[in-house]
Amino acid sequence: MQVQPYLFFDGRCEEALEFYKKTLGAEVEMLMRFKESPEPHQPGMIPPGSGEKVMHAALRIGEATVMASDGRCMGHPSFQGFALSVNARDGAEAERLFAGLAEGGQVQMPLAKTFFSPSFGMVADRFGVSWMVIVAQ
Repeated sequence: MQVQPYLFFDGRCEEALEFYKKTLGAEVEMLMRFKESPEPHQPGMIPPGSGEKVMHAALRIGEATVMASDGRCMGHPSFQGFALSVNARDGAEAERLFAGLAEGGQVQMPLAKTFFSPSFGMVADRFGVSWMVIVAQ
């Protein structure tokens, strides 16, 4: 069994995919737009003119797959009650990843040495997704 996160960016998915490609070296493995759906959408599912928005995407970050969508395209993504954790090889990589994720976001806990890691920090990126960056001991 495998559990994969599925993030709904509520209209900002393509922007998020580009950000994660640049910041984390992510690769988009699959992307389907609403206009490409083989079946018509139920009335009220997406706002008119949302055909170019992302219905489903699969994003490869290291060895993990994160799935994403624009969801209902209402423009108000909400990410609460969870964080994605990314393991960095060393302190230099942790600093680079943390700084990239923090660009336009909000630092929740600065990157620092802890009792469980030589480098750990928490940040919410510009989309509101919480990340924990850690160097495993």
